[in-house]
Amino acid sequence: MSPLAGLAGLAGGVAAALLALEIAFRILPVGTSTNTGYYIDPLLLTYPAGQRFTSATGWDLQNARRNHANNYGYVADHDFVENPRAIALIGDSYVEGSMLERQDRFAAQIEAQLRDRPVYSFGSPGTALLDYAERIRFASERFAISDFVLLLERGDVAQSLCGSGNVAARCLDPMTLEPRIEKQPEPGRVKQLVRQSALAQYVFSQLKLDPVRWLRSLLQREHTPTPTAALPGQKRAEHFAARVIDEFFTRTAPHRRGKLILVLVGEDTDGTQRQLREAAERHGALVIQGEPLLHAASAQTGLSTQVSPRDAHLNRLAFATLAERVAALLARAD
Repeated sequence: MSPLAGLAGLAGGVAAALLALEIAFRILPVGTSTNTGYYIDPLLLTYPAGQRFTSATGWDLQNARRNHANNYGYVADHDFVENPRAIALIGDSYVEGSMLERQDRFAAQIEAQLRDRPVYSFGSPGTALLDYAERIRFASERFAISDFVLLLERGDVAQSLCGSGNVAARCLDPMTLEPRIEKQPEPGRVKQLVRQSALAQYVFSQLKLDPVRWLRSLLQREHTPTPTAALPGQKRAEHFAARVIDEFFTRTAPHRRGKLILVLVGEDTDGTQRQLREAAERHGALVIQGEPLLHAASAQTGLSTQVSPRDAHLNRLAFATLAERVAALLARAD
């Protein structure tokens, strides 16, 4: 057999194997393309209105769920309409909760506690604090909402640096610490084709293989200076966090007519939560320190507050615990 024929046979075998894998993964509940984009606002990254997609965790497809985006492109129990009595719940994948049953998600549990007010869930995975400010602006202007609940996990402040990979639009320039816009690029033809392949979705979404992002992160770590580089590590982190937090409260000030509740989860390893609490007190926001509540709930029940050992997102028990405290603050007359 000639070398050319051998190569043709090898190529045919690889193609047949890939086709078989593609068929297999189309049968399995592999996470499907979400087609995110700037559909409703130039600074908000959402799904297309009415989008249906599958989500799952890890190589073994744990917690597979069928999700449905509402009329504004968010995974929420309600279509969004103008309603001054509605509450906007804002955050990242913790708020979206696509790994949980609908009734176990944070918005549903807050609403169950309140009974007479709808909770609009503005969860958007892979976003940070300054993106949350834009959702507060949008919810206020479009739906006349005045009460906001933000779930802030560790990283939401630090990831507001442009180039962090967790920014939809608003961020601070790493050189000047001035605000600028960094939007996600439109998908090219190759990415559009990849989105249609169940095998590719398994490799990039379930196994989380992203060589382009790894390379970009490596280059940024090696070559991106910051204006605070001469400061000791802790002081540098505090300086950056203070700038992000100030920018957040400045941008949200015109829209904070009612209550702003910050729910802080995760250990305060770098002092960022302390800075958030101090800023909240200055600006009239309310703070729920989540970790003591979650530790107490876990100790009382003997159950974890995380989805699984491989998924650190909060579970039903955690959100039930936090929702009770959120509802009490919302119901309180100030």
